[in-house]
Amino acid sequence: MRKEVYRTTVKHIGPEVEAFGGEMMILFGDNAPDALREYCYTIDINKPEGDILPGQTLSLDGEAYAIQSVGEAAQKNLTQLGHLTVVFTGNEKALLPGAIVVENKPKQSIKVGTVIQILA
Repeated sequence: MRKEVYRTTVKHIGPEVEAFGGEMMILFGDNAPDALREYCYTIDINKPEGDILPGQTLSLDGEAYAIQSVGEAAQKNLTQLGHLTVVFTGNEKALLPGAIVVENKPKQSIKVGTVIQILA
């Protein structure tokens, strides 16, 4: 059994979330800035139960994505703001401080109620 490092649920989907195609997903708590809100999946702000590290797995309703790299501000932003950018290209050169890069695999459809987990 894998250890659950993080868990949250999608509460709202901004009308422009597909502006980045399937390459990126932006998560944010209810406090998302107005300029970003329409591009975000709104989630509950939950504290991770450990460090988010390369080699762990991002799960979207059970669909697994290997985490390849973790930006230096990703953990802090997720803990304090519920903010995390997930890049689905596998391109670690695209890593931003508040992002994680997962394997190059199509992002599955996300809906209100989708469970997002990070598993160690």
